[in-house]
Amino acid sequence: MMARAKALGFLVIVLLAAAASGQDREKYKSPYSVKFSFKQEELVGDLLKGPRADWKDYAAVPFAQWDNPANQERWSYRGPPAKHFNPPSGLSSKSPQWSRERVIAAGMKFIGYSYQHHHVPDWDPPKDWPRDPEQTTPPAKGLDCSNFTAFAYNLALGIKPTGDIKMQAAMTEVKGPGPNRTIPVRRIELPSALEDYEKTLLTGDLLYIKNSRGELSHVVLWVGDIGRSPDNSPLILDSTGDGNYDLTGREIPDGIYLRPFTPRSWYYRQASHALRIIPEDKK
Repeated sequence: MMARAKALGFLVIVLLAAAASGQDREKYKSPYSVKFSFKQEELVGDLLKGPRADWKDYAAVPFAQWDNPANQERWSYRGPPAKHFNPPSGLSSKSPQWSRERVIAAGMKFIGYSYQHHHVPDWDPPKDWPRDPEQTTPPAKGLDCSNFTAFAYNLALGIKPTGDIKMQAAMTEVKGPGPNRTIPVRRIELPSALEDYEKTLLTGDLLYIKNSRGELSHVVLWVGDIGRSPDNSPLILDSTGDGNYDLTGREIPDGIYLRPFTPRSWYYRQASHALRIIPEDKK
């Protein structure tokens, strides 16, 4: 039991030690964490060591072409497209809970990356690359909200949602596991009471948020019962801009972080619906 606890604790530490950039990221210490129920090697061994851990192999084109000026007009500020990963070895024999936790673990691999309208998290655009006119943070490694959720599912399970937020929110099926399959997606209507969210949603569900105009504009990963918050707030994992605060009152930097789902948060006040890609456990 002690060895298992140490393995799980080490997993959280490794996944939180992402390549953050900027002084604020280096100084920020999150009060939130995740406690996985699977051993590190079983859950994410291939994401920490081996071909699936090599960020230079994350795009649909070779790494040598990522910064090729000839691709600037075709890719614009979004950079190289993400590859479609094959499903991980033995996926068909894994439980739904393993798949759900693996999606969160894959997403946590990029904690500390900034908010960027990119397809591939480790693409760091050259100085002469076209700039996103709506980007408020300096160009760097990172993903936006829907490309983050898409990449987490893709890297974890070989399931590749679109990175377009409105199209992703309307999915009834999704490509994967692997490039030559599709699986159904279930829409989940949300409860009115905050306390019922934890009864309704499962780890890894995609939760969609509307903006002040009532338009779908954001998506997060629901962390669920593996999340750990000192005040017991439910947690989500997403990539967004600044303006969000943790329970200590500290502003959470922009980009990919664990964030609280509270009554006052825009996540709760503007929530639209959820999508479930990973089915419930078979009874």
